[in-house]
Amino acid sequence: MNTYQLLVDEVNALLRLKTTVIGMKLFEHAEDMAAVPKIRRPKAVHTTDQIVSMASRLGWTVGVTAEDLAGSQCRAVIGLAEQDEEWLSGKPYVGVWHEDAASARARQEALSCVPFGKYAAMAVAPLASGRLDPPDICLVYATPGQMIILINGLQYRNYKRFDWSVVGETACADSWGRALKTGEPSLSLPCFAERRYGGVPDEEMLMALSPAHLRIAVEGMKALAKNGLRYPIPPYGIQNDVRAGLGVSYGGGST
Repeated sequence: MNTYQLLVDEVNALLRLKTTVIGMKLFEHAEDMAAVPKIRRPKAVHTTDQIVSMASRLGWTVGVTAEDLAGSQCRAVIGLAEQDEEWLSGKPYVGVWHEDAASARARQEALSCVPFGKYAAMAVAPLASGRLDPPDICLVYATPGQMIILINGLQYRNYKRFDWSVVGETACADSWGRALKTGEPSLSLPCFAERRYGGVPDEEMLMALSPAHLRIAVEGMKALAKNGLRYPIPPYGIQNDVRAGLGVSYGGGST
């Protein structure tokens, strides 16, 4: 059993996820992507949302180049297309996602994208498979209740406040775009395209983070679980005297 399988087993034991934890990796050369064991190559044009969900919903290992992706938006977020003036204008979104050209451009400028020019391909695979060793980032789909425990795990030691963005449409820039660019844990509310084309259900959020950060989260969640802070979070009852519960979780509660 590889270390990624063990890591995923721990994540699932702590959070009871229903969606497969996956890895994503960028490649400087398409030939290296094509050499990944059991890699599938698309036979049609897809969005990146669909490619990601082929791994997270179907358990496939899939690799793409720019030609496999629909339009410059999907390509640009993962660094497979230039974020040039035409792309920055956001012209296709005027009158659809935004009222005017200024709003469309402002949204494009707000997106976190991998710089263009270094990478030629991208692949996704179930993290437990170990086929992307190491992946650049892991993608964890979870409900809000599961996600806050994951975040608490990240913050258990060496606390850090997280400030995340919400760009709206093209929310993949908030998750895998930001995480690939910065190396930092990145949370998103999956957007219309992710839900319509990627099949992300209403109740799921997405966290993109490095394997090292996922290990930190697991160790933190284990410590929290020993303190009785674990998922699922049992409702205490809105009409009960709260002091007994607060005494356990908050050191005596409020007076």
